[in-house]
Amino acid sequence: MAYLAFYRTFRPATFDAVVRQEHIVRILKNQIESGKIGHAYLFCGPRGTGKTTLAKIFARAINCENPQNASPCGKCPACRALAAGGNLDISEIDAASNNGVDEMRDLREKVQYPPVAGKYKVYIIDEVHMLTASAFNAVLKTLEEPPRHAVFILATTEPQKIPATIMSRCMRFDFKLIPQKDLEELIKSVLVKTGKDFEEQAVAAIARAGAGSARDSLSIADMCASYSEGKLTYDDVAAVLGSADLMKIAEVCEQILNEDASSALASVENILSTGKSVGVLIKDILGFLNNLSVAKVCRASREIINLPDESYERILNIAKASDGHKILRVTEIFAKAETDLRYSANGRIIVETAVLKSAMPEKDYNIDALIGKINALEKKLESGVYNISKDVQAENGTARTQSLRPSEAPASDGGVTSAGLLREDGASPFEAAEKSAFGQNDNNSAADVSAQKADTGVQPAIWEESPEIAPRGGSLSEDEKRQVFAKFIKCLRTTHKNAVLFTLCMDLSAEFEGEKLIFTTDSEGVYRALKRPDNFAFMGEALQELGVNEYDVLIKPKGESEYEKALNQLKNNFKGTDITVK
Repeated sequence: MAYLAFYRTFRPATFDAVVRQEHIVRILKNQIESGKIGHAYLFCGPRGTGKTTLAKIFARAINCENPQNASPCGKCPACRALAAGGNLDISEIDAASNNGVDEMRDLREKVQYPPVAGKYKVYIIDEVHMLTASAFNAVLKTLEEPPRHAVFILATTEPQKIPATIMSRCMRFDFKLIPQKDLEELIKSVLVKTGKDFEEQAVAAIARAGAGSARDSLSIADMCASYSEGKLTYDDVAAVLGSADLMKIAEVCEQILNEDASSALASVENILSTGKSVGVLIKDILGFLNNLSVAKVCRASREIINLPDESYERILNIAKASDGHKILRVTEIFAKAETDLRYSANGRIIVETAVLKSAMPEKDYNIDALIGKINALEKKLESGVYNISKDVQAENGTARTQSLRPSEAPASDGGVTSAGLLREDGASPFEAAEKSAFGQNDNNSAADVSAQKADTGVQPAIWEESPEIAPRGGSLSEDEKRQVFAKFIKCLRTTHKNAVLFTLCMDLSAEFEGEKLIFTTDSEGVYRALKRPDNFAFMGEALQELGVNEYDVLIKPKGESEYEKALNQLKNNFKGTDITVK
């Protein structure tokens, strides 16, 4: 007898042998036991989830004379007749190759004939979405009101392509992808039946590659069993799937997360030079990044990842040393690269671009890239390996640099450490800035914060950069006055909660009347918003840091528009002439 593939040899023959799909199995069993058999069923779902298998079991069960637990017994005359290859009561039609109107008209004529061996004549139409519109119309009336002995089972992976008139006449069942744990149990049972020894990690790798499909999993298991001469190992599965060595993928991902673009690109080139497909490489990188995410956030990551100990330890070490935002950003970049690969004639450029973009966040203005850079900076500050410098003016007029390590400077009373970025209460620098912007910074005044900065010698704020502006209470030079508005706008960009206020102030006009700074706007809405007590007070705090003690916001009086000016000029030029405006 010719060799049969695993998925054909071990195809379930009863409802109890079907992997998962319990919600569908229970309904079909109840219908068989109660004798309430429908005339049309629609089985929808991904490939390899049991649609055709359940259709065949159901077709035999409704014709069985002595069903066992609603499943066909396989011993009665009807079961034996239906098991023969030449039976006419169960017809399987491939709609992909029989999708014309003539085939459906022929089916409509044959459905009138009664069954030969059983009680029902069952038509299983696979990939029914491939039928043409004319073919659907030809079978429409018959599908709605078939003879009492006829049952239609339509199977499809794309239910959205089926006309609503057809779907409304069927009982619809949606098949789900099979969980990995159930696929592993199925593969183990098949390998045990064939006498093949295996490693647990090898079975887990096959189930992951099956991606929820029982047929795909058994097909991969069939190839792996043929490839392996002895015990089926994880390396055997990786070789059959064409995956790159996990340690090489780990090396690439680690270099990317460490922002070593040159080494990462070289490692990718080495992998591709061995003949690995670009699509497989991107898929392997995405799989490794997914394992990093699981190891980063899940306590039961060991059971979920289910890889050999050496591989798992490598993943865990990289996950501990990496930032979560950075892993997410790199995953999104390679997921987009996998999509772009479908439309590119040169896949190598796609993967190399993804590697460079992932490993050089300083060139990327994506929010996740910025967050990753900020987190890296905070780690350096916490570990005390990042020097912060401030230019101070020496007595002789020359500039010198004063270096300060975070671990060496005393913390201020307000909770701001030597670097001005790390706080004793655990708040991040951005949380501290937001609290200060909304008046929640430990009830400290702007003067106290300024004094603390002066005492501790912290890094200057963005508006304190040289040339220095005189401290609050002093008078500003004309050159310093010209810089105040620009530095005030920069101050409003320090936290995301100031975005509205920053936008409101962007179009203001600013000029000094003596030592008083006057903001003017021609928008009444902007004027009212800036005059709100909270906004007005925050503007005052920011301006005091810049040496401005007096300020106000005024609204410009509305003057003549350009149109009115032109019209009046025209009237003056042609006095005595009647000018009508329409």
